[in-house]
Amino acid sequence: MGASTTLKNYINGAWCVSTATTYLDIINPATTDVLATVPLSPASELDQAVQAAATAFVSWRRTPATDRIQYLFKLKPLLEAHLDDLALTITQECGKTLAESKGELRRAIENVEVACGIPILMQGYNSEDVARNIDESMIRQPLGVTAVIAPFNFPGMIPFWFIPYAIACGNTVILKPSERVPLTMQKVVQLLEQTGLPNGVVNLVNGDKTVVDAILDHPLIRAVSFVGSTPVAKYVYSRAAANGKRAQCQGGAKNPVVILPDADIAMTTRIMADSAFGCAGQRCLAASIAFTVGNARQTFTEAIAEVAQTRVVGYGLDEGVQMGPVINAQSQARIEGLIQKGADEGATVLVDGRQPKISRYEAGSFVRPTILQNVDPRGEIARTEIFGPVLSLMHLETIDDAIALINSGQYGNMACLFTSSGAAARKFRYEAEAGNIGINIGVAAPMAFFPFSGWKDSFFGDLHGQGHQAVEFFTQTKVVVERWQDWTRQF
Repeated sequence: MGASTTLKNYINGAWCVSTATTYLDIINPATTDVLATVPLSPASELDQAVQAAATAFVSWRRTPATDRIQYLFKLKPLLEAHLDDLALTITQECGKTLAESKGELRRAIENVEVACGIPILMQGYNSEDVARNIDESMIRQPLGVTAVIAPFNFPGMIPFWFIPYAIACGNTVILKPSERVPLTMQKVVQLLEQTGLPNGVVNLVNGDKTVVDAILDHPLIRAVSFVGSTPVAKYVYSRAAANGKRAQCQGGAKNPVVILPDADIAMTTRIMADSAFGCAGQRCLAASIAFTVGNARQTFTEAIAEVAQTRVVGYGLDEGVQMGPVINAQSQARIEGLIQKGADEGATVLVDGRQPKISRYEAGSFVRPTILQNVDPRGEIARTEIFGPVLSLMHLETIDDAIALINSGQYGNMACLFTSSGAAARKFRYEAEAGNIGINIGVAAPMAFFPFSGWKDSFFGDLHGQGHQAVEFFTQTKVVVERWQDWTRQF
């Protein structure tokens, strides 16, 4: 695709030119090249997609689950065959390194694999003789039309937390990719089209808040899946719920990591650098604040500072690059402003990544790895999701102090501990208030057969994406109580 390419919507099995009057350029954040333009579709086009999805649902829900998953079996090898091209697209529009883009797609494919187990995963249960000659059973049925509102930071993976499960369970789907990074899912839907998936089962509508609000208000959409910042997650959840929809809304995070004196510092530093600075810190499971306990303060601080200063930053397609740009110039300015805010609150800018000069990519939206030392736990920086390659350091005396500080926080997406003590690990996983816990792990990202958990202001809803919880979210239970006359008495 090139700058002259204008993206289309995919409605009822056909690629449609939008009637939008406003378009956005899709910018490569490293090179500032214009990759294509995306329409900000009107609400009327969202309605067209919903009507197509509602019509398709009538026959799709009657398609046996064993037949529905055949399309996913066809999709997996297509994703494998096009993995390099999809990863290239992610790097170009999102900025991450090519290795990070490929890793993201591997997680997407995992969800396709798990969703292929729907014939077992969505089984119900039954009991005979709940009363004399009366049997009772619970069955799972699809909801109808569902919608996915995807973020910019994982354009290839996050839609797959939802779409494979939704369609395998018998639902139809409307996808709204982020208008910042719509190219990846444009290509994925083209692959879905190659599977022969019936028209209207999956639809794609490009757009911004206008389309989001139309999704939240449309009476035929039964469920909404969202990933993004906490303020927007709250908005989506509250408006969807007010309109009687199911909603699972993943919000922001301020992920803490505790480093005990008995931790393997070399391993911890390597893992922590990947966690804090991988994907330029633009992931909801990035380590954003490290609590050093006891003697870990000096050894870890020195080691992580060295790694931050030497991490290779540049265009994600170039050989040897370990970290790419942030998503755009506005994000760069916001991150640099928050770094200054931390300094104003009394933190020491131990490693300063602001306003870097990246050879050949001077106009790109780059922020080098940054470390803020002695961050005030009562300050704004200790509470704010920076969503960039910035690691804050605090020193505490005990693991109890660390757990207390973690549990007092607004968010609860992830908390990690580095230690050699099994007792400390058990205490931490038992007491830390977060939905994803890592022990000697820097990014506690669940496999596709586990839910992507989140607590407190990191998640709004009851059922998370992936695994069994995705199946529960995309189905509704029906209890059947039956009495049959004992016809044998007539003979």
